[in-house]
Amino acid sequence: MKRVKKAMNVLVTGGNGFIGGRLVAWLAERGERVHVLDLPSTAPTRPQPGNVQVFFGSILNPRDVERALEGCDRVYHLAAYAKNWAPDERTFYEVNVGGTEVVLAAALKLHVTKVVHTSSNVALGPSNGVETSESTHRTARFFTPYEHSKYLSEEIVRGYVDDGLNVVIVNPTRVFGPGPINESNSVTKMIAWYLDGNWRWILGDGLMIGNYVYVDDLIEGYVRAMEYGRSGENYILGGENVSFSEFFDVLSSVADRRNRLLRLPEWLAMTFSKVEEFRSKHFGHYPLITSGWTRTFFDDWANSTEKAQRELGYSITPFREAMRQTVEWITEARAKVLA
Repeated sequence: MKRVKKAMNVLVTGGNGFIGGRLVAWLAERGERVHVLDLPSTAPTRPQPGNVQVFFGSILNPRDVERALEGCDRVYHLAAYAKNWAPDERTFYEVNVGGTEVVLAAALKLHVTKVVHTSSNVALGPSNGVETSESTHRTARFFTPYEHSKYLSEEIVRGYVDDGLNVVIVNPTRVFGPGPINESNSVTKMIAWYLDGNWRWILGDGLMIGNYVYVDDLIEGYVRAMEYGRSGENYILGGENVSFSEFFDVLSSVADRRNRLLRLPEWLAMTFSKVEEFRSKHFGHYPLITSGWTRTFFDDWANSTEKAQRELGYSITPFREAMRQTVEWITEARAKVLA
């Protein structure tokens, strides 16, 4: 009689977050048995499906990671410190670099077959008139501790690949779409503010370019990276390259609402961020933005997804359609709250 191979579980670190929660739901819907490792403060407000088991703990604690990883043969590593600011910038390195080390060490120890590690497009550096790709050699300095920590986390990954662990790196761009409207989903938060008439700024001349990925495209990219990604390779999971002016033109067209936007020159934006940092340092205030992130948004971040499309079969929702779906979701979500 032929022996049937026992189905294994998949671990998602950071599985209660904006992107992680969406990935967990997708995996659960297709019948995967999913382990989630996240902090107690992220406890989901709704009951989880029967094939999802939540483990509360930290990626900095090897015992927590190994407990959640028991019985799993694959890992999606999404947990990170991805905020705008930390009282101690070492937090970015402890979580994003040190946490990656702990997760990969546990994966190697427990003979996991494959890991998809989450980096960021900012780790690859800004574009200089040419779309940044996975093969671009970074020459620019780092603007933020987050950016630097994500770059260093990739170096950790490459060391484990050399040790024989099958790890694929994905580099998401600026994510937006249905999900909690919070700092992790900041682009959607900005869209919601615009719909409310509370967003009135456009940076500089509005020509700075960013790459925007619809969250459902990103989730499909994660799954395809697990299925088809090559060990040690990077894959940019992005969407269309759009300037700030184009972003708000499309938003105003889709929402049928055109707010007057005031141009915020770089010197004024930098002054504001410096004041925010001063308040943070001396009064414990959480800054709306730091000078590092301000500098980031005054640079171009055009990315190519050609490699992901070619090797993974990754596909992109056109930006206008993704914006339409996001605006529609925000409108419907608010209507349900009021009903």
